[in-house]
Amino acid sequence: MVASLVLNNQFRFQGSAVFGMIGIFSGAVLNIILDPIFIFVLNMGTGGAALATILSQFVGFCLLVGGTFRGGNLRLSLTAFRPTFDRYRRILTGGLPSFWRQALASVATLLLNVAAREYGDAAIAAMSIVSRIIMFAGSALIGLGQGYQPVCGFNYGAKLYGRVREAYFFFFRAAAVAAVVLAALGYVFAPQLMALFRADDLEVIAIGTTALRMQCVSFPLMAWFFPSSMTLQTIGQSFRATVLAMCRQGLFFLPAILILPSVLGITGIQLSQPFSDLCSFLVALPMGIGVLRELKAAQLGEEARKS
Repeated sequence: MVASLVLNNQFRFQGSAVFGMIGIFSGAVLNIILDPIFIFVLNMGTGGAALATILSQFVGFCLLVGGTFRGGNLRLSLTAFRPTFDRYRRILTGGLPSFWRQALASVATLLLNVAAREYGDAAIAAMSIVSRIIMFAGSALIGLGQGYQPVCGFNYGAKLYGRVREAYFFFFRAAAVAAVVLAALGYVFAPQLMALFRADDLEVIAIGTTALRMQCVSFPLMAWFFPSSMTLQTIGQSFRATVLAMCRQGLFFLPAILILPSVLGITGIQLSQPFSDLCSFLVALPMGIGVLRELKAAQLGEEARKS
């Protein structure tokens, strides 16, 4: 699984996202097919589910490895393995933003469930469903960003800073349109979305509808947050990228989920993520503007050097 994640990202940053998509997508589809066969047809229960997952991940991994030997992709070769401290340092510092983003998201989920527990199972279920819906919507923006990062990295490395700025604004516009559309749909159809998961529990639907609509109001702000964060990470501004990555699920959400429920009750739980999104946007706004100004200055300096 770890190797598959590495190879998938390697394909993306080589501009061969199709190979990565085939490997990851095929494994997921195979898992969906094998699960009911192993669990119900062969009566293997949870062991069948585990076996289906293992086989699917192995097949996906094999397809990803095979993709390295096709087209212009980098070949896997032990003879080319040249570990150095500087390379490990660059990998670790470049990956810190993603590490903290994922780690704090896990902590945030834990504290969200602890806070919701005070208001019963309905609150826990409602907030869990809302988190999944917002995560699904956020994946669309992250997908755009993952397509943007190779373009950003290639052109930044080639000192084509003007193209980086153009790509940034294209990503921002595309993300803004997607975020507004998804937020509008989520706001209007919030009760129906909640009912897809718990149609027989009116309390879950009521709590979740309010929380989902609150998060839909703040969700379009992520159209600026993600371009800023991903640009900083891709061009090697690891410290600023890490700080920004820690904002949404850490620096702002954790205090909010610990404080707001004691002041506002269940409304505080529902407001914690929108509050964090707003604060994260306020941090990302000057950071994004700052990196765009730096790119503009670098572009002018490069043009002056060539002339």
